[in-house]
Amino acid sequence: MALFQCGATEAVRLVGIEEPETALHPAAAAVLRDCLFEASRDVQVLATSHSAELLDDRRVPPEVIRAVEAKDGTTFITELDKASCDALRDHLFTAGELLRQNQLAPDYTRISKGTQLGLFDENP
Repeated sequence: MALFQCGATEAVRLVGIEEPETALHPAAAAVLRDCLFEASRDVQVLATSHSAELLDDRRVPPEVIRAVEAKDGTTFITELDKASCDALRDHLFTAGELLRQNQLAPDYTRISKGTQLGLFDENP
């Protein structure tokens, strides 16, 4: 419902959905993915997922995917590495296929050492 509330009195700019595939039959992932694509025409959509089925679509460009990895007590969130992006752009695999093979890797060259977003700092 949150995806299609663009008729509300105030414009919704961002809808965040954590694991939208929860309690959904894997075969229905394509319908959910279509809803996410459709809603993204009117509002920015941020979805987190562990679902390879949700990513099994060649329309999902590498530019919209972020890889998350915990390493030595630090969580990294960044764009995909070059090998992952190339495989997706060349249509060798879908993002879901790469996820199943544990090949959606973060691009560690884009992570600045010692910097954080500071989302919860008292004085941003």
